[in-house]
Amino acid sequence: MLSRNIIAILRGVTPQEALPISAALIGAGVTKIEVPLNSPDPLVSIGAMVREFADVALIGAGTVLTVEAMEQVRQVGGRLIVSPDANPEVIAATKAAGLLSYPGVMTPTECFAALRAGADGLKFFPGSLIGPAGLKAIRAVLPPKTEVLAVGGAGADNFAEWAAAGANGFGIGTAIYQPGDSADTVREKAAKIVAAYDQVMA
Repeated sequence: MLSRNIIAILRGVTPQEALPISAALIGAGVTKIEVPLNSPDPLVSIGAMVREFADVALIGAGTVLTVEAMEQVRQVGGRLIVSPDANPEVIAATKAAGLLSYPGVMTPTECFAALRAGADGLKFFPGSLIGPAGLKAIRAVLPPKTEVLAVGGAGADNFAEWAAAGANGFGIGTAIYQPGDSADTVREKAAKIVAAYDQVMA
């Protein structure tokens, strides 16, 4: 069910759009979905998505910057906590709550601090600044089983490059959803992402 390590980032999605967009993603084979907390009424969207799709998808929040925000996501049923930074307090609280923690990192220091705090995986962000070469260099010193996601600069045209550098998965934003996209548009975009992913990661 959750075999493809693709997280769809629905920045800007509204509660009215959340269910049809999620259904389109799941139908295309993307079953990990985050709603960034700087989206309109994100907790309403996340709660609705959890109620409708928790049995077939991993639903959670992005741009989670505080323990309080993580707790709000937990209360509406979100299980995935993604952040642009690596706040040890947020990571530790996320794990204590039984949720999945994916903090954002750029440097070896941040990587190891996040892992020591209990992170389930590392979100290399922004990927466009780090690049596959940067990831490859950092990957050489990380524990071999560390889960690494490339986010912000990873897409269908360069999955192979990132995978060769050691990425285990990807967070996809505008290439899979932009505010105003219809469910049909999202389904088409997701299908292209999934096809490219399967070609590289299968």
